[in-house]
Amino acid sequence: MINYLLPKDWIKYNKLAVADALVEARASILCLRTVHYQRRWVDELQKLELKREVAGTSKIEGADFTDHELDEALTKNPEELKARAQKQAAAALRAYKWIATVPGDRPLTADLIRVIHGKIVEGADDDHCAPGRLRRQDENVNFGMPRHRGSEGGEECQQAFTALIKALQGEYQEHDLIIQALAAHYHLASMHPFEDGNGRTARALEALMLRRAGLKDSSFIAMSNYYYDEKSAYLTVLAEVRQKEHDLTPFLIFALKGVASQAKRVLDEIQLHVSRAIFKDLAYELFTRLKSPRKRAIAKRQLDLLNHLLAVNKLDYFDFFKANLGKYHGLKNPQKALVRDLTNLNNLKAIAFEKAGENRWNIFVRLQWPTEITETEFFRKLKELPKAKTLAYLHSD
Repeated sequence: MINYLLPKDWIKYNKLAVADALVEARASILCLRTVHYQRRWVDELQKLELKREVAGTSKIEGADFTDHELDEALTKNPEELKARAQKQAAAALRAYKWIATVPGDRPLTADLIRVIHGKIVEGADDDHCAPGRLRRQDENVNFGMPRHRGSEGGEECQQAFTALIKALQGEYQEHDLIIQALAAHYHLASMHPFEDGNGRTARALEALMLRRAGLKDSSFIAMSNYYYDEKSAYLTVLAEVRQKEHDLTPFLIFALKGVASQAKRVLDEIQLHVSRAIFKDLAYELFTRLKSPRKRAIAKRQLDLLNHLLAVNKLDYFDFFKANLGKYHGLKNPQKALVRDLTNLNNLKAIAFEKAGENRWNIFVRLQWPTEITETEFFRKLKELPKAKTLAYLHSD
């Protein structure tokens, strides 16, 4: 059993050892905040990030639910939920939505953390854990592997919590905002001041503080998703910090890598939307310049095929073929016409195929196409298309 010791230094770490990870995290946040995007893309991404955060922070604590059950927890009225895991997810969602409304200049006080805890457990764990109330005498908790013991209930717990608040308002202010957020996460989880919901509250506090470091609004990232994906390493570094008398270095390096990786993932998703939009705009511009009625009809069909593929990363070719064959109804030979259109798009290098198994192929758009094709090249290739050989695997029979 590793007993809790009140820290002498609330934010102790090796600055040199942490420097590279901190620079990478800062750079990732800067890139995420300066990338150009359409608001509707990011709004959808942020909904997904919030869902990832809620799922991650719940599952770290052992919550067991399917994707369908999670969707229910996030959309149904709390009174309709039966399983505790779903209630915890619903409470976490409400807590994070509330956190998004907290002004950036609101002081980090005991009352603020108590409110966060209250929202985390309300309607989920408040049958055995009073919202916002610190553990009292003889209310002790053990957690983690190896087993750790939180601060002793009663006076010691109150002293530790009060000292953390004082540190948040004092010595923390001398450090980078990201470091402050991660350190607060560790120390609140380490002392476990509440009867239940400590880990979830610590990660929610971290999220609130990371907002002040630039990860807010369109830049919110699901750190709990990272902690869940790396749960073994997450628990290991938390334990290592406790064993090293609260030397935060290993946890900071681990968590800063998470900030960078989660920010990069969101950035990659935004850039994917940008690439798709550029592809779509160029395809529309080029194909709609075809003048004859027949060529315009063909162009419309091919744009429909491209739009279908742009909505996904890649598809099984035969599934795609079946899904689009109906669009060719009324033509003399629908199957042949669809194969010809796909062959033309392939020869233009707008789409490509990859082998996915025996007699199976995937089809996808080549998002780099707009950077390769020129107007002259496009119309030159169009003139050559009737001579192009049809790829054998494009036939569905």
